Amino acid sequence: MDILNPADLRSLIAQQGKWSVSVYIPTHRVGREQQQDPIRLKNLLAEAEAKLLANGLRRPEVEKLMRPAEELLWSADFWRHQSDGLAIFLSNDFSMIHRLPAEFEELLIIANSFHIKPLLPLLGRVGKFYVLALSLNNVRLFQATPDSMGEIELTFPNSMDEALWMDDPEKQLNLHSSSGSGSEAKGGAAIFHGHDPADDQKNNILRFFQSVNEGLNVLIEEKTIPMILTGVDYLLPIYREASTYQNVLADSITGNPDRGNLSELHEQAWNIVRPLFEESQKKAFEKYEQLSGQQSAQATSDLSTAVKAARFGQVETLFVPLGVQIWGRYDAANNQVILDSQPGPENEDLLDLAATDTILNSGQVFAVPRQQLPGDGDLAAVLRYAVQPP
Repeated sequence: MDILNPADLRSLIAQQGKWSVSVYIPTHRVGREQQQDPIRLKNLLAEAEAKLLANGLRRPEVEKLMRPAEELLWSADFWRHQSDGLAIFLSNDFSMIHRLPAEFEELLIIANSFHIKPLLPLLGRVGKFYVLALSLNNVRLFQATPDSMGEIELTFPNSMDEALWMDDPEKQLNLHSSSGSGSEAKGGAAIFHGHDPADDQKNNILRFFQSVNEGLNVLIEEKTIPMILTGVDYLLPIYREASTYQNVLADSITGNPDRGNLSELHEQAWNIVRPLFEESQKKAFEKYEQLSGQQSAQATSDLSTAVKAARFGQVETLFVPLGVQIWGRYDAANNQVILDSQPGPENEDLLDLAATDTILNSGQVFAVPRQQLPGDGDLAAVLRYAVQPP
């Protein structure tokens, strides 16, 4: 599974272009349904090619644009290592592919920018959390949402032996040889009166966890996303001593994570973070309702007002409906929002645009089912300060 950071979002936004192809499909980790995943992708790619050709692109241009995704169809290794959803972004000389813990609905959008709204639960500060499974032989990191959880490939040693060997090979060699037979191992210079070998073990674990902490700080860009620890009793306080991550939760899951079931671990972790997320969304909902009831200009359900406010960093909190697109474009030169009835090379989903700009300007975005949207508009926004309606 791949990790999705704000840097990825910025990269997607920077790739504004006339032909931006966004593809989302649900995927499966095991079972017969996994065999259908490449077929599902193949059908969507064929549909994308047909639309691009119909809009005037020459076949060599289409083949070049689609090639990074087409190559996936024949990679057995790629399909053996899936999460719950696959997101593919293609444009001229650019491609980004992510296997993510999100159960996407099948979706193809071709517009003048990439469609990122299905990613919002993974990109925003609300709805995403990490689970760090502590073990001396196999530390694992999981990225999770309320619906799913997937393992992230680590870029640093995840076992104590490997980590400490890389840190100081000679010291590790001496440590291992001191545990063998012979007079020194049994009571010579290597062990002295009052020395407790358990202290050495704890120090080694602490050094290992410090290296894990350093690796996570490089791997994870968003340091405020909640992280839950799971592991046997004696490891948890040692890791807390080593950690500098900003949001390791006080509650943890005790037990051997190597023996547990992934779905059970996800359920336990979600039960810990659920009150945090629900409280955050509840407070945001109540603030919008209060401001709206007071007819304050700080609350708006007007699409045009919200799109323009988001562009200028004025949106504090935004609610957008999942599975809904409203097509049009933002004319920056005239600060106007222009609606259209259908997608096209000059258009984009305005809900998607408002959400993207809100996240880039450090606002909160809640992507919710349509029936959970506050108010009676196409979206709902709480502004940092009142703005005049258009």
